Amino acid sequence: MARSVLPLSTQHSAPPQLPEVARRLRERYLPHAPAPQISREPLDGLIETILSQQNVGVITRRQFAGLKAVYGTWEDALQDGPDGIEAALRAAGGGLARSKADYIWNLLHRLQEQRGDLSLRDLRAQSDEEVRTLLESLPGVGPKTASCVLLFNLARPAMPVDTHIERIARRLELVPFKWNAVKIERWFGEVLPPTWAERYTFHVSMIRHGQQVCRSQRPLCASCLLNDVCPSAGVFLHGAEKEA
Repeated sequence: MARSVLPLSTQHSAPPQLPEVARRLRERYLPHAPAPQISREPLDGLIETILSQQNVGVITRRQFAGLKAVYGTWEDALQDGPDGIEAALRAAGGGLARSKADYIWNLLHRLQEQRGDLSLRDLRAQSDEEVRTLLESLPGVGPKTASCVLLFNLARPAMPVDTHIERIARRLELVPFKWNAVKIERWFGEVLPPTWAERYTFHVSMIRHGQQVCRSQRPLCASCLLNDVCPSAGVFLHGAEKEA
């Protein structure tokens, strides 16, 4: 008999400052959440998400636009093969063209082989669990990528955790330091309000805060709106004073 998995929130409860952290971030970075959007073709969103891995936004958008300009359909990309996809990505600019091309072609090949159709439109009518199971069965698609498709393309209350969110969650001591991104995502999924707007806003606000203030190197703790509730702020500020 399989053992039941205890919720992570029973192992580590939500700290009392979490709602205040979420409120301040929302007011600073995204006071008005946009209306949820459901993609006409979630496969487009999945491929764009794969392109976004280890890429900045402007390159991701340029490469995706490049693929759409070269290929009228994803069937055309599958037929052209990895070399053709790589050439299209290189023409659009940006790095990692070979690895991205391999991921995309393998994904398209698996979909064609298993489903006989290069479309994921039917995901719009499936449950979150069904969507996640299907997506994570595809090559190159892990929990974070699946969560991104759920959140951004299907308007579901997922909570993908990228490096910025992982770093901030540890610095604020919202989660145990030893937890990895997958575990942190599961925990956020249990303790954050289960609505799309709440999780979209928290996700986007955390990323913007990580890019602009709580950076990996030399975070701007002195001007951070969370420094009074952040156990790490004193450490960084003390280090800055010693350097001065």
